[in-house]
Order: sequence, then structure tokens, then C-alpha cells
Amino acid sequence: MSQRATSNRHAPIFVISVAAELADMHPQTLRQYDRMGLVTPKRQGGRHRRYSPYDVDQLRQIQQLSQEGVSLEGIRRIIALQNQVEELQDEVSALHDQLREVQRSGGSRVFAVGPHGDVVTVARGQRPRPASREIVLFRRSA
Repeated sequence: MSQRATSNRHAPIFVISVAAELADMHPQTLRQYDRMGLVTPKRQGGRHRRYSPYDVDQLRQIQQLSQEGVSLEGIRRIIALQNQVEELQDEVSALHDQLREVQRSGGSRVFAVGPHGDVVTVARGQRPRPASREIVLFRRSA
């Protein structure tokens, strides 16, 4: 999914009454889910909730899981894991883009990864510090 499509998907555009209608729920249910942290809409002016198309999709998913007998705590965990997977997929996609750019430019060192999974910048011709245990990916020369 492109960056623009992702940002449109997360754009806070619906007021609570519209989001409730789109999700086929009562607005009070959306307020309760917000208090529980199931779906956290953006706030306009600090007070008014604004829901994104992504939030509405999550509300529909909550409704479906609830009808299937999953508890609200179970639903909260499922949504948290799905959000984590999406964030990781975005990070992997960004790293793939970075890798393709380095390969196009003809660089041999691609990147180094720190002990906590963070990308570490290493100057060309330099090696990562041994004490920090970075993993370095090199491209084989043909």
C-alpha cells in the first residue's frame, strides 16, 4: 500500500454519529470502546472525536468478533497485535525501499542493525563498533 493510501486510510474525517452509522453501532458504544482503548479516534480541538476509515473498519471487526463470542479483552488483544503487525510491515517495507535504493546506487554496505532491532547508520568504509553487536549486511560482489 502506498504512503498516500495509508495516510488517507488513517485520516480523521468522520464525526462520531457518521462513524457509528457506518459501523452500524450506537454512538455510545463508540464512546465506550474509546474509553476501553479498543478504537482511539483522533481529537479535533482536543474534544471532538474524529474517526478514520481505518477506525470504522476496526469497529466493524470488533462487532464481528463480539458476535462470534470473543470477549472485549480478547478483542483488545487481537487489535493490539494487528496494529503491531501493521507497524512492523510498514517498517519492513521502508527497509526494503532503503535496500533497493542502496543497491541502485551501487553501494556495498546496506545497513547495520543494533541489538534492539534499530537501524544503525554506519559510514561507508567503516565497521560497526564490536561492543554494540550490530549485524551488518553486505552485498556480494559479482
